Amino acid sequence: METQKNYFCSDMGVMLGRSMRHIFRSMDTILTVTVTPIVMMLLFVYVFGGAIQTGTDNYVNYLLPGSLLIAIASGISYTAYRLFLDMQRGIFERFHSMPIARSAALWGHVLTSLVSNAMSVTVIIIVALLMGFRSQAGVLEWLAVAGILALVTLALTWVAAIAGLSAKSIDGATGFSYPIIFLPFISSAFVPTESMPKVVRAFAENQPATSIVESIRALLYGQPVGNDLWIALAWCVGIMIVAYLIAMQVYKQRA
Repeated sequence: METQKNYFCSDMGVMLGRSMRHIFRSMDTILTVTVTPIVMMLLFVYVFGGAIQTGTDNYVNYLLPGSLLIAIASGISYTAYRLFLDMQRGIFERFHSMPIARSAALWGHVLTSLVSNAMSVTVIIIVALLMGFRSQAGVLEWLAVAGILALVTLALTWVAAIAGLSAKSIDGATGFSYPIIFLPFISSAFVPTESMPKVVRAFAENQPATSIVESIRALLYGQPVGNDLWIALAWCVGIMIVAYLIAMQVYKQRA
């Protein structure tokens, strides 16, 4: 059992290295993922910020958690795209003809998504600091924020894996991400939910993005987290488990 585990970790490391080399050879992937949230932060802070009432003097502080979610939602579409290309080119079949763990190739894509999205999130936080973002969070709070973002990335990446493995076209593989990208707009990411109509507010307050945003915001600014953290974790873990099981089943059937 220990030998099998060592082989799996070794195989997964090789697949991770392969996928990361593709990322570094085409840095436009990370640039594309980071540009949109950065442009949105600039637009909302310097154009719309003066007209939006959030109860804070520094709108970039309020805006940052939602911008990070949008970056992650954009980044996972590239995972679906790369998985679709590997399926179409018969890459998985070639790997399965070799003495490697069958799921190592799939896990390589998932871990690549985790690393590349972490890079994008870091760039966005640096830009936010230049725009005036400030946080009272300590080391533990920052680690908790990193953990939440990593969990969100893993959950959404497994959703992307389903699309990438089962899609019939590139548009089908990447199109699933658009509803996820726009989900933070109907949440407390940009404005308080109290300002929304009743029906929209009810949806906004009971969808995953709001609890995730509120948890990150509370951790960054030294506020009580409350139940939002547990709701956010429940959403992320639930989505991740269901998406993982479906993705592995599709992987076994298609690859």
